[in-house]
Amino acid sequence: PHVIAGHDRWIFSDADATMAGHIPGKDHVLGVGAASLSLAQSVPSSPVKSLLDVGTGCGIQLLAQSDAATQLTGTDIHPRALDYAEATCAAAGLPHADLLEGAWFEPVRGRRYERIVSNPPFVVGLPEVGHVYRDSGLSLDGASQLMISQAPEHLTVGGTAHLVAAWVHKEGESWQHRVASWLPDHGVVAWILQRDVVDPELYVGTWLRDESLDPRDPIVAEQATAWLNFFHEQSVTGIGFGYVAIQRVGSLDDGSQPSEVVAEELHHDFSDPLGPEVEDYFVRSAWLRNTTMDDIAHSQLAVRPGVAIEHVDVTSDINSGFSPAVVRVTRTDGPRWSHDIDEHLAAILTGLNPHGLNLEETASLYFLSQGIDVSPVLMNDVIAAIVDLLRHGIVLPSDLLELDTATHGKAEA
Repeated sequence: PHVIAGHDRWIFSDADATMAGHIPGKDHVLGVGAASLSLAQSVPSSPVKSLLDVGTGCGIQLLAQSDAATQLTGTDIHPRALDYAEATCAAAGLPHADLLEGAWFEPVRGRRYERIVSNPPFVVGLPEVGHVYRDSGLSLDGASQLMISQAPEHLTVGGTAHLVAAWVHKEGESWQHRVASWLPDHGVVAWILQRDVVDPELYVGTWLRDESLDPRDPIVAEQATAWLNFFHEQSVTGIGFGYVAIQRVGSLDDGSQPSEVVAEELHHDFSDPLGPEVEDYFVRSAWLRNTTMDDIAHSQLAVRPGVAIEHVDVTSDINSGFSPAVVRVTRTDGPRWSHDIDEHLAAILTGLNPHGLNLEETASLYFLSQGIDVSPVLMNDVIAAIVDLLRHGIVLPSDLLELDTATHGKAEA
């Protein structure tokens, strides 16, 4: 029994190794795990007509989206997993769940969906399959690459994909560029959030313990050595893990809509579900995509409700007392984004009013009051800083403020 998306549900799967005291075999079907729950929290719950769960396993994501989607489809290469998913869906009274056997997107070739979710076998390692639920048989982060690169062609225009994924960090290579390179050059907006990054030794040890193996055992140590040697040969310095959200915004082929990809860190703690924030991010991204710098300057903006400004003072030596060190603006909801700003931008944020002066007027009035010349370069700097705050929802355009408040109100309810 488990609570999934606010409902008491029965989940049918193989017994967890820590509960049953056994080593999972190759055909093990995983039950409710941290990754599956984390993914469920990161997917919007707004209504859609069609949903695809790639690598459905025992059907957890189908349950999580059962109130949102009219048509549910789950695929898996593993027949035993589909048997368990059928039992899970039957117990929940989901006769509209269509379960298809096959690898990745093969069972739904040519179909498109409004929402795709996936907790794929993303373990980074050698190109072999030790456990079907976690190993793809693809080298390194090939499973994540496959899912991220192929998901857009199975989305309707406006549709979104939501994945948990892992990627390698290599010497002399940006992880952001690596993951972004897997996406098409046109037709998508993607938000990649790295939640954690670990060194190869910790990564290998964690996954060995996941199957109830003791790294001190000579046979297990040999397995670990082979894994780590492979990482060394591939110049892997770390393994990142996080969320990937993709929205299809146009054709993938005709070049009319260049793709927009933002890859960033999200290492700090937060407790609110990420799903509403992902949905809002795509709304804010669309607003920015259709807005020029001049439009932003002439927009009425507002600071999001619940945003805090923190002034940090520190001592420089024993006799000097406290001196200002940093001004920080932070959201107290959602993913709790935080930005270091200066006292000038803090004052401008204080003056923003969704029914008052626009950004340019507010900033100009402040600078004139401080005896600072308002140059085009200075105004462009203000707008650039505001764009960063808009992207993270710290500042909102007046026409999105009401929509944002309504969305988060529903999420809290």
